[in-house]
Amino acid sequence: MESKMKPITWQEFENVELRVGTIIAVDDFPQARKPAYIIKVDFGPDIGIKKSSAQVTDLYGKNDLIGKQIIGVVNFPPKQIGPMRSEFLITGFNREDGAVVLAVPEREAPNGAKLA
Repeated sequence: MESKMKPITWQEFENVELRVGTIIAVDDFPQARKPAYIIKVDFGPDIGIKKSSAQVTDLYGKNDLIGKQIIGVVNFPPKQIGPMRSEFLITGFNREDGAVVLAVPEREAPNGAKLA
């Protein structure tokens, strides 16, 4: 089976700011079209606290997420999602059943550390 992935250059990859952050707040997002949370993440002193919408309600309760480290793309432009302004993209993997499994560091890393 031939891959349909488009090759990218190393420079293109280096432009993606994949950073580690710690979830500090999780709120319901009842206005979302699909079940979602509004998640606030601390990306360290250089980036600060950013918020995003995340459709991760199938596998994660709000209390499961507080204190969890995640990997986010922090250099996308802000995106309006209903009444909230998303400031980063939380990363995860789609399962066949539609649930999203969060991409997380295997061990604790400093908030703001860039994926190498």
